[in-house]
Amino acid sequence: MAQAAQTIAAVPPHAAKPGQSELDRYKTLSGFEGREDELGRSMSILLKMIGNHAGYAHEMNDPLVKAHMLAMQFAKNKGQLAEYVEHDIRTMLPINLRMKQIIEKTGNREIALIALFDRTACHYALALTSNGTGLSRSWQEPFGHVLTQCRKIGQFDLTVEEIHSQWTRPRLVGYCRSMGVELRVSDIGADGRITADIPA
Repeated sequence: MAQAAQTIAAVPPHAAKPGQSELDRYKTLSGFEGREDELGRSMSILLKMIGNHAGYAHEMNDPLVKAHMLAMQFAKNKGQLAEYVEHDIRTMLPINLRMKQIIEKTGNREIALIALFDRTACHYALALTSNGTGLSRSWQEPFGHVLTQCRKIGQFDLTVEEIHSQWTRPRLVGYCRSMGVELRVSDIGADGRITADIPA
């Protein structure tokens, strides 16, 4: 009986990435080649942060949450929280005006939400559960966990609702106004989630 000829399967390369050599397309790469030390340090910090239970269980956004609350509390104590929000919006104006140009050029208003939520570490490092597509984004209110612990020892007298109504909402609405886009920001839901959307 004659033996059938063996068929050799083709080995397709991975999809090409910008700047990648033809040989690299056959390798399985992480994207962190040459940055292993940075990745190791980052993982070490992450594990230290989520393993920190001194006083309470810390979350990855703990330092950013506390920095925001420290500034908000200072402004509140001076009776200048509204002025602080306006200062923040003015500080972000050069970036938001660039985004406005892109929105006007493309006609795509979702770019405002991408700018605020998807490409901005200031948001996704703060709101660890941020998600959404199209003209809507949603996230878990990020301040309550730490605020509960810090209020117990008298560090802050802010409330989650106060932060939302006097800090989070006016800043986001102000940023979008600078981009020439109307933004609606919901109240904090019973499940602790906030939704921001651009009216259709």
